[in-house]
Amino acid sequence: MHIRESLTVAVDALRANKLRAVLTSIGVIIGSASIVLVVTVALTSQRFVISQIEAIGSNLVWVELVKRPEKSQPLSHELTIADMEASQQNIPEIVGVMGFSDIAMTVVVEGQARPVRLIGVTDGYQKIRRLIMLRGRYFDDVDMQTRAKVCLITKDLADRVFGVENAVGRPIHMGELTFTVIGVFRERASTYGLSEIQKESVIIPHSLIKYYTGSDVLSTFYSQATGPDQVTSVQKQLERLMKSRHPVEAEYNVQTLTAILSAARTIAMALRIVLIVIAAIALLISGIGIMNIMLVTVKERTREIGIRKAVGAASTEIMSQFLIEAFLISGGGAVIGILIGVLIPVIVQQLLPGNLRVPISPWSVLLAFLVSCSTGLFFGWLPASQAARLVPVDSLRYE
Repeated sequence: MHIRESLTVAVDALRANKLRAVLTSIGVIIGSASIVLVVTVALTSQRFVISQIEAIGSNLVWVELVKRPEKSQPLSHELTIADMEASQQNIPEIVGVMGFSDIAMTVVVEGQARPVRLIGVTDGYQKIRRLIMLRGRYFDDVDMQTRAKVCLITKDLADRVFGVENAVGRPIHMGELTFTVIGVFRERASTYGLSEIQKESVIIPHSLIKYYTGSDVLSTFYSQATGPDQVTSVQKQLERLMKSRHPVEAEYNVQTLTAILSAARTIAMALRIVLIVIAAIALLISGIGIMNIMLVTVKERTREIGIRKAVGAASTEIMSQFLIEAFLISGGGAVIGILIGVLIPVIVQQLLPGNLRVPISPWSVLLAFLVSCSTGLFFGWLPASQAARLVPVDSLRYE
């Protein structure tokens, strides 16, 4: 029965000092809300970054020749369509391949020549890169096989050259070459100019590049593995294949998105840890506040404690009373803070794009509650034990 009595006394004491209890719990509210929000922000940012990277293309392995500026590369070192086709024929884990070559060109806009990137792509490019067609269409088989003088342009280039007019069906001049625009596109996930596609790029069939240059050389070719588990195996097999098909001194970069994804996850985890540490500091400060207030409370209620001990209250009952007060302050603050931490993402979700979800981790809610309550009990222990050790005779004489 002494637990119920201690709980009643603790609740009555908190009611008698509502403002003090509320002010003491503010630190706990901020700390617990911070834990929930920190984990939510970290999970959301991690999911967003990873989705952006994966949107470039899933399970990709790409190969490119390492070029030395101090010396010219022999033609035997260059990647070709034959290398790309050999990779698909000799490596069972590869389900799709595509390649491209690019040339620096210029386009005349308002009487001024602007640099653009002319990219010749092979079959399978759209399947792997998954470009979003804003207007018009992508190349069909006839375009690829007949070397049709058609092209796709980025939205930035379309806006610069054609303004508000529809670019589809219009001619675009690059140097001495003229192409008909059949589509305007953008990347599914922006690579900020770090991929072959720049802000102002033109894509044409690779068969057309080969016709103009007389060479089937590729700048880079991509291979798509059957699944994430096969990416490392495909990477190693491609390295061996390139060495077997080219001179020993030729050097190739065989890269995957795995390292980038791993780095993104590591960064997100580091961010989460840093933010949780900051939230823990907030809880630590709130815990010190609880201890200070409880120590003041013990001093103020010394006479009350003496009377309770004089009429038979045990030290454990006195201690449990003050521990319950500390628990109610920290636990109540934790509940309010968690509700705030959950409510904010729910509201923010309405303002975000439909494809971006804000995940609320149940573990963060549980962690916030446990840590907040533990903080209150830990810092409430010293005042509670001090109250339990008071001598009744000295307490009754206390003014």
